[in-house]
Amino acid sequence: MRNTMNIYKRKDGRFEGRIPFGRDDNGNLKYRYLYSRSLAQLKEKMLSAYAASEKYSPVVCSKTLQELSLEWLSCAKLRVKESSYCCYERIVTKYIIPYFKQTKYCGLNTPKINAFIEYLLKYGRSDGNGGLSAKTAHDIIVTMRSIAKYAEQEYGLRNPMHSVSMPRIERKENPVLNENERKKLQNHLVNNLNNTNIGILLTMYSGIRIGEICALKWGDIDLRGGIIHVSRTVQRIKDKTGNAKTKIVIASPKSKTSERDIPIPDFLVNILNARSQDKSGYILSGNHTPIEPRTMQNRFKSILKKCEIRSVNFHLLRHNYATVCIENGFDAKTVSELLGHASVNITLNRYVRSSLDMKKKYVAKLNFAA
Repeated sequence: MRNTMNIYKRKDGRFEGRIPFGRDDNGNLKYRYLYSRSLAQLKEKMLSAYAASEKYSPVVCSKTLQELSLEWLSCAKLRVKESSYCCYERIVTKYIIPYFKQTKYCGLNTPKINAFIEYLLKYGRSDGNGGLSAKTAHDIIVTMRSIAKYAEQEYGLRNPMHSVSMPRIERKENPVLNENERKKLQNHLVNNLNNTNIGILLTMYSGIRIGEICALKWGDIDLRGGIIHVSRTVQRIKDKTGNAKTKIVIASPKSKTSERDIPIPDFLVNILNARSQDKSGYILSGNHTPIEPRTMQNRFKSILKKCEIRSVNFHLLRHNYATVCIENGFDAKTVSELLGHASVNITLNRYVRSSLDMKKKYVAKLNFAA
């Protein structure tokens, strides 16, 4: 039995009705199915579903990607940290809206989005000197996926991102500091103790992020227990008040797992005990004004130059900490928690580097003993 309302009578005696629910990646209608033993009740259900589906109206389908992107931004502003919102807003206003302009959202498809990715990788830089990195393009497409998910959930619109392949990120291998480099750096820091050098030592033996060490106060250190408590981070973000281009903010760490307690070795506790200051003061500045990450990065580069150590990013100390922990027999779960990662896989795939010496050490254990 079939009629114009897309109602069928099934072999089990129930009535089945279907109503359109967006479209798939090929543009074909998707359906929502409703069931009832009574034909009259089924028709009532379907009429209610149709009435609630104003989101499928031509008015909604005429929305542009720009309109939906700005709607999504407004929603995101209520649920994410200020720093995250500034990042999203920059992606939307600098890359997505200028490229797609007044493109109707329902007109988006895989070829158009792939063309956008290609444009980003070849010509995406604002200064006109080439394309963006695969990592930046990846972040832009991740944002577009979130916008598409919003459009799908809020309006039932077809999600054009399902078949889009993400730009492949080829991670550059920047070897962690070797044993000789670590010793040179540590000797310089210990023999020239000041707030900056203590901060670098703390990072070497705790693996905390640059924003976290910038936000660390003396009161965050339990000298009796030999533990530092990480609960804040310092970031420079866009200033929305118009008073300046950017501003410094002190916020909660990157994620919930980033708020953590990290034990530190005794020799470092002794150094800190000898220099302990006002608990409300910041470790790096020694006063109530934090040092920003960019300043700390520059100071670190200067110290590496003095030590005649190759120039590396401050963040490499975090990778170094993870690798040294694993070399010394720490299990992956413990290292993951010390670093504040949400997953052990992040720790193993991104942060742990196995040196040739480390490989030789493990392979030596395989020697056959006659």
